[in-house]
Amino acid sequence: MIIDCHGHYTTAPKELEAYRKEQLSLADSPGLAKGVLGITDDQIRDSLEGAQLRIQRERGTDLTIFSPRASAMGHHQGNATTSRFWSEHCNDLIHRVCTLYPKNFVGVCQLPQSPGRPPSESIAELERCVTELGFIGCNVNPDPSGGHWSDPPLFDRSWYPLYEKMVELDVPAMVHVSGSCNPHFHATGAHYINADTTAFMQFITSDLFRDFPTLKFIIPHGGGAVPYHWGRYRGLAQDMGKPPLGEWLLKNVYFDTCVYHQPGIDLLLKVIPADNILFASEVVGAVRGIDPETGYYYDDTRRYIDAVDWISADDKAKIFEGNVKKVFSRFKGV
Repeated sequence: MIIDCHGHYTTAPKELEAYRKEQLSLADSPGLAKGVLGITDDQIRDSLEGAQLRIQRERGTDLTIFSPRASAMGHHQGNATTSRFWSEHCNDLIHRVCTLYPKNFVGVCQLPQSPGRPPSESIAELERCVTELGFIGCNVNPDPSGGHWSDPPLFDRSWYPLYEKMVELDVPAMVHVSGSCNPHFHATGAHYINADTTAFMQFITSDLFRDFPTLKFIIPHGGGAVPYHWGRYRGLAQDMGKPPLGEWLLKNVYFDTCVYHQPGIDLLLKVIPADNILFASEVVGAVRGIDPETGYYYDDTRRYIDAVDWISADDKAKIFEGNVKKVFSRFKGV
């Protein structure tokens, strides 16, 4: 089985965006109601059949771990109430997708984070999604301010109640920011990669995994700058008196394969142990075009891994399936 650990519902029916636009226009209204989306099952099918499902068939992948569109989480928009209602609607929509296509999708939730609000306010939605909807993980935004980094870092004690619940439920989190409202940072080209790199450095400098030895994080997009600068991070950890990175972080931190060229995948596989790499493509995601140098879609990441002839078949099996099942331990298969 080939499991894609990183997919977003980027093709949701237009009614979802219309709901969000109206919701944000009324965000400051007293007694704001949650409202309804008005999306039919047929609309959900139409949104997937020509996109994610077609691509699964064409590229030979079997199942996608699916979450709401990351750039639309919009934690920096509205307020805590709008964020809660928005997250509930988006997560319920993912649940409907997984119910309609249980052999193709498994759910991961967004959390109702808001700038200046404690992460503990997301616990109720995480618990609902895992225990009631059958989701197997969550996305955690390390910067709900949308590019201004005004909230406490991931190792701050304010995060600990959420981590305690993640450990109790045995679910991992993918580190994933949302849109950027800072013009210095293009959302997918800079903000995402910055966040991946920043989270890793926060993990190095903290004692987070001593406090939570079974807590699991996935750093997407190939780890941002981490694999390319692995020597820098090893050296910084050494200078700080930390244990070697393999011992310090790699029992808890994993990387996906959302890297959109062969040299990048080659580097990832040479630097990061196969036990810490999960297959992913982010389809339909940040880069949707065809690479003129190869004639293939940039985000056809299975092709890059298939082309690597210097790792074992066992390691490829771990990347495509085994590691995903290990990290998402609530995954029951289909």
